[in-house]
Amino acid sequence: MKTKKYKKVVLAGGSGFMGQSFIQHCGSQFEEIVVLTRGGESQDGNVRYVHWDGVTPADWVRELEGADLLLNLCGKSVDCRYNERNKKLILDSRVESTTALGTGVIMAQKPPELWLNAASATIYRHAEDRPMTEAEGEIGEGFSVEICKAWEKTFGDIPTPETRKIALRTALVLGEGGGVFERLKQLTKIGLGGAQGSGKQMMSWIHERDFCEIVMFLLEKEHLEGTFNAAAPEPVDNHEFMQQLRKSVGIPMGLPAAAWMVEIGTFLLRTESELILKSRWVLPERLQKQGYEFHFPNLQSAFDQLTKSKSTSGEPAVSGL
Repeated sequence: MKTKKYKKVVLAGGSGFMGQSFIQHCGSQFEEIVVLTRGGESQDGNVRYVHWDGVTPADWVRELEGADLLLNLCGKSVDCRYNERNKKLILDSRVESTTALGTGVIMAQKPPELWLNAASATIYRHAEDRPMTEAEGEIGEGFSVEICKAWEKTFGDIPTPETRKIALRTALVLGEGGGVFERLKQLTKIGLGGAQGSGKQMMSWIHERDFCEIVMFLLEKEHLEGTFNAAAPEPVDNHEFMQQLRKSVGIPMGLPAAAWMVEIGTFLLRTESELILKSRWVLPERLQKQGYEFHFPNLQSAFDQLTKSKSTSGEPAVSGL
């Protein structure tokens, strides 16, 4: 990675897991970091927290002026039950924030050089037969896919002639925060860390450091735009994923869970079985063709780092987005 220092990055939704991870891993490469947050305003070193509601263009719009990068990480967590209220919140939190940012970019006298919008690898169909790439991936069906399609369409339809745009379809993120993956670790620790469903469903994933450095890689490659898959190049099936997870947390055995058991368990945990049972088999073809080299290309390398981090910090070392 180049050592160039950039002037400003604006992180929409940057107070969450991935925003804070980006600040930790890449914040030193920016003179100024502006976090758009629904919380209060404050400053910590070169990081300023600026209030916004995620919907209405207001004073926060001026923060976009002259930014090298606008990174949108907004969106209500899908780790919930898909009732009508949550479905609306999941959709609105993505579409409304993207629309508001688009308005801000259009209003700016000197708009951001790059607008990178988070997206999800769940847009692809349930795939156990072959991997999905940007060029040959097949879009799936169902509520989650419709959310992804609406999110990407909103982003794509906004005209930004002076701002390069990239949608980053991200797989399950392994890191040191919270999220869906934390659920799997909790199940493992109570002895339920066996294969789930058939165990054959593929699990695409990415280490948080690679996610952050992919963002920087795309910022540096000024000719790139469009859609990129953010996933490690070596996905595994659920059986292997859970086996390695058990090893990483020191649990030798785990009871398997048939699909109907997963349905009951996720209902009790107030989440959805799709998050565990859908086969997401995604490859980062465009990134690799452009020369990005993964720090953690396989699951064992990711778990080794996270386990080491856990043992030295005393904090939880594996989590998800």
